This record gives sequence, C-alpha cells and structure tokens, in this order.
Amino acid sequence: MKPRTRARSLALQVLYEVDIANHPPGEIYMLRLEEAPLTEDLAEFARQIIFGILPLTTTLDHMIAKYAPEWPLDQIAAIDRNILRMALWEFAVFRETPLKVAINE
Repeated sequence: MKPRTRARSLALQVLYEVDIANHPPGEIYMLRLEEAPLTEDLAEFARQIIFGILPLTTTLDHMIAKYAPEWPLDQIAAIDRNILRMALWEFAVFRETPLKVAINE
C-alpha cells in the first residue's frame, strides 16, 4: 500500500468511528497510530485530514446532498459517507491533492 494511502486509511478509520460511535477523535487517532504506526509526515497528513474534515462535516454533507439528491445522506453507508467527505475535503479544501488522485484514492 502506498504511504499516503496508509495515512488515508488511518484517517478513514478515525472518521468512521467518530461518525458511528461519537468517540473523541484525538483519542481514536492516537490509538490507531499505536496500532499502525506511520512516519511523522504521514501521521501529520492523516491528522490534517481528520481535523480538517470534522469542523466542516455539515458543509461537506450539504455538498454531498446537493450533488447526490437521489441518495439521502442518512441512507448512504457510513463508510461511503466518510470516503466522500475525504475526497471532497482533499480537492475542494486542502487543494494539494490532484483531482485524479483524490478520485482514485
């Protein structure tokens, strides 16, 4: 698995758990890093994803709802919802990831 893909995987695990169980993101992030250590720069990338998305969840969800009107947000599987949030955040907010990379990931 590519290094940034591993960081995204960790971020997705944290976002999913926060979404489903409402656990504290900082604690979950640290636990996941203990289970699957990343280099400092990859851990920082995962942290940017997690803590970049969480304050914008409502905004990102409105964008998803706007462009996927046939799929009410509460009917989208939690894992899919968080993948969509990550993709939107990476190319609409973070803007350091090329669009085709965000889509591919």
